[in-house]
Amino acid sequence: MHRRHLLIGGASLFALSGCASAGAVENAVSGAVAALTTADEARIARAVLPTTAPRAELLQPWTGPYEGVPPWDKVTAPKMRAAILEGIELQRADIAAIANNPEAPTFANTMAAMEMAGEPLDRAMNVFSVMTSNIGGEQWDVLETELSPILSAASDEITFNEKLFARIKAVADGADAAGLNAQQKRLAERSRDAFVRNGAALDAAGKAELGRINTELSNAFTSFGQKIVADENTWTVISNEAGLKGLPDSNKAAAAAAARSRNVQGWAILNTRSSVDPFLTFADDRALRQQVWTKFVKRGDNGDANDTKSTIAQIVALRQQRARLLGFGNHAEWRMQDTMAKTPAAAMDLMQRVWAPAKARVAEEVADMKAIAGHDIEPWDYLYYAEKVRKAKYDLDQNELKPYFELHAVRAASFYMAERLYGFVFKPLAKGTVSTFEPDVTTYEVTDKATGKLIGLYYADDFARPGKRSGAWMTTYRSFSKLTGSKPILASNNNNFVKAPDGQPLLISLDDAETLFHEFGHALHYFSSVVTYPSFGNTPRDFVEYPSQVHEHWVLTRPILDGYMKHVETGQPMPQALVDKIEASSTFNQGYATVSYLSSALVDMDLHTQATPPTDIDGFEKASLARLGMPKEIVMRHRLPQFNHLFTSDAYSAGYYSYLWSEVMDADTWAYFEESGDVFNPEIGARFKSIILAPGNTTDRGDAYRQFRGRNPDVAALLKVRGFPTS
Repeated sequence: MHRRHLLIGGASLFALSGCASAGAVENAVSGAVAALTTADEARIARAVLPTTAPRAELLQPWTGPYEGVPPWDKVTAPKMRAAILEGIELQRADIAAIANNPEAPTFANTMAAMEMAGEPLDRAMNVFSVMTSNIGGEQWDVLETELSPILSAASDEITFNEKLFARIKAVADGADAAGLNAQQKRLAERSRDAFVRNGAALDAAGKAELGRINTELSNAFTSFGQKIVADENTWTVISNEAGLKGLPDSNKAAAAAAARSRNVQGWAILNTRSSVDPFLTFADDRALRQQVWTKFVKRGDNGDANDTKSTIAQIVALRQQRARLLGFGNHAEWRMQDTMAKTPAAAMDLMQRVWAPAKARVAEEVADMKAIAGHDIEPWDYLYYAEKVRKAKYDLDQNELKPYFELHAVRAASFYMAERLYGFVFKPLAKGTVSTFEPDVTTYEVTDKATGKLIGLYYADDFARPGKRSGAWMTTYRSFSKLTGSKPILASNNNNFVKAPDGQPLLISLDDAETLFHEFGHALHYFSSVVTYPSFGNTPRDFVEYPSQVHEHWVLTRPILDGYMKHVETGQPMPQALVDKIEASSTFNQGYATVSYLSSALVDMDLHTQATPPTDIDGFEKASLARLGMPKEIVMRHRLPQFNHLFTSDAYSAGYYSYLWSEVMDADTWAYFEESGDVFNPEIGARFKSIILAPGNTTDRGDAYRQFRGRNPDVAALLKVRGFPTS
């Protein structure tokens, strides 16, 4: 989490308040000057910043191979606390030096200096976020609770620093007169606009009120996240093996291993999606399916200490207060200013276009299932009977597929994809080559195949553990930028697979394999980066999922299947007859998948466009779904009480539609590869890397897509992929 990204992306940033009038430097930018090199900008920027060396151990420059790696073996909560508190003070000094610079504001002494400020704190925060997300536990929860309001207040200091804002505004307003190039002008103008969007233009009373709101939100985000992790760190115990009837042997073994590791007798179905979904798909015991399903969908909604509903009500009320204070009608309008969609109406238009055919498809799916079940379909029946229909319609059983998707083979396949498309070579490192935060984490060196040049280091944290947040995600420990020095990129993918028993292969589902490729796509986005300024490493929320979603398509391509997805026992590649069945069923159950996701996105937008925020969260959720005509056989993929995307930060709030928005570009891009006759077309791959991945947010992402594809994305490609009518 880079503090500088508040300026254009909404993450944390820390600064010193200023009290001088903005007018003093409003028009003080000097006239056009000879163009500076990036090295010149860095030199001038560093000359502005203090040279005070940090004292805290975790603020020191990273050492070791790859021009420095995180010192995981030295990380403790007390050391982290000391590092962050000192890091805030060092950043305050950096910001004060920029804001109080007696020289007229220029791009180099203001914008470039801002990009380079607070580097020690950046390093500490990147490590801290891993400890709270991947490790967790009481000591990290306590520290996160203590530091969240401190970090929020420090973030507001920079936004409310009048002297600093005046310098940034002067550079942006005088960009043409100063002869700034397109990148410099874009950075300055976006930074100015983000300052205004985050309250820099408010009066003193408004800033004080906004500071209060932001601090309370920070506390509420932390509280929500910790409650959900606690509720997910539970399980359903099955004491009689008869309750496992129907489950594949690999899932039975994983449930037994989960029970042993938690010192319980029998089998444990963890309260996470990767454990629950296979049980709901294969377990014959309907009553047990209902029990497991209920526990999962009631996370955060049990009326106990981990109930999140009052926290959600507080968050949405605070968000509405902030939106009104900043001159917007609601949170969604404020949040979507810096997105491709721009307005809630544009996002809603796309979602509604897909919602109607998705609901119609659900009705067809339910009719097929009822014909087999002989009774009404309840939510805990859907995956189970869908699998029966799949078998009947396509002679395809998910159990047939799992032996072909062994975790290490799937990862090797993802590396093959990266090499074919982008020339990245991933080489595994021996244990102990670099420090890791968990013994199970594996590491890989990333190089350019053509030149042999080192690109970076890739970390894979694959397994669920108590305290680790649920789901799958990508993290960067160090990003690329020419301004700050092009050190090797450090990135990680994080999953929550349930470990197989010792000596046994870990078999994952096709859906899990696609998720692995998806998250790897995020990592490839960062490994491709050649941005000049760090802030351009982040792209709009409704663009960032596009490159990752595209990469899911390569899982079932013939070169991947033949080379890597081999039967774990026979070693034979997947037969063409089985591939044909998969392709024939590619749009199967798309009603369920689309309605499950899209209902979450629509309720998110409904919640965040309310003029009067609801206080009864369950009541609002039910009413919102009723307005949509939500099929009774399906629940939202993320119910509000457990919707991490919305309530652990502002990141995806009024933004869960982003996956669908990105999928329009994703589907259209995949059609481009397919139309070429070669899904590994090297020319298209090179263009995708150079136009879409490498520039980050250096240019408008809509313009970039049009440059890549030659036109706007076509929503018909998305409808076709999902098997819905395109007219």
